[in-house]
Amino acid sequence: MAEEQNTAGSEDTFISHLIELRSRVVKSAVAVLVLFIALMPFSAQIFDLLASPMIHALPAGSRMIATGVITPFLIPVKVTMLVALMIALPWVLYQMWAFVAPGLYAHEKRLIAPLVISSSVLFLTGVAFCYFFVFRTVFPFINNFAPKSVSVAPDIDSYVDFVLTMFLAFGVTFEVPIIVIVLVRMGLVPLAKLKQIRPYAVVGAFVIAAVVTPPDIMSQLMLAVPLCLLYEVGLLVAPIFERATRAPEAQEETLSSK
Repeated sequence: MAEEQNTAGSEDTFISHLIELRSRVVKSAVAVLVLFIALMPFSAQIFDLLASPMIHALPAGSRMIATGVITPFLIPVKVTMLVALMIALPWVLYQMWAFVAPGLYAHEKRLIAPLVISSSVLFLTGVAFCYFFVFRTVFPFINNFAPKSVSVAPDIDSYVDFVLTMFLAFGVTFEVPIIVIVLVRMGLVPLAKLKQIRPYAVVGAFVIAAVVTPPDIMSQLMLAVPLCLLYEVGLLVAPIFERATRAPEAQEETLSSK
């Protein structure tokens, strides 16, 4: 009888977790959908804003092209959806953390607000850095190498795919301090070990930059250098987070040992 009750209780708990997960996913999806609908009337302007760095880098009078029949409609819609997702990112991350929060201790829950806020800010900062600095430097640099016999007119589908890949690369790169903090705080990798493998992290940063970015040294440096610097920031901030979210018992033991 006791075993049956335990089994029933486990099933109820599992079902309640699934219901909670569905609720969090629905709340996130609704937020993105509402923002998407609100932004749809401005989809053309949003795409023009995204294309601005390339347009300014093209020779005077040149424009981008669309080779597909419905591409002029689909691409702005796709861009608008992704903009809505980025705007809703703090809410989506909060829903993810709120789903995990019941399984955390009280001192661990202190991580939720700082990590949600910092994750959102860092990701959007990476995207902004890519848009305002990297694109406006790399696109003119690349287009200046085009032969005079070639008419440069990028296809909007290929352009958006490239831009989104770069946004994702820089957004994830700027999340490196969060990754380091979580690894240290959860005890997955000791801080001393992360400091020890610093040279390998630098090499890895340049390898990642070489794979993700275009094959020019300028864009590779613009990704690899921030990646290395943000890794160092994570190493500096991780001990502070670890102390701030330490269990009360561990804090008392630390004080008594002193």
